[in-house]
Amino acid sequence: MTGKSEHDDSEREFDYRWARDAPHKEPSARARMLAARWKENPPEPVPFRGEPEASGPRRSSWISTALVLGCVAAIILLLGYTRFQAPY
Repeated sequence: MTGKSEHDDSEREFDYRWARDAPHKEPSARARMLAARWKENPPEPVPFRGEPEASGPRRSSWISTALVLGCVAAIILLLGYTRFQAPY
């Protein structure tokens, strides 16, 4: 009896090679939904790079660089000062 159930399981196992080689592939549910929606109301063309969103004033890159370098210099000076003060 166990031999027959193992044989049934192997027949029911999904064959990925057979599925990939299928001549017709059914689209996913999302693809079908979008196709139906776009048939009645097609989407507007969108440029490759959209317009940047206005999220407020941006700092220039040199200000950001100066801020980062200033923080690194302050940390180096602080570490040097604490090492100088440490009694060895």
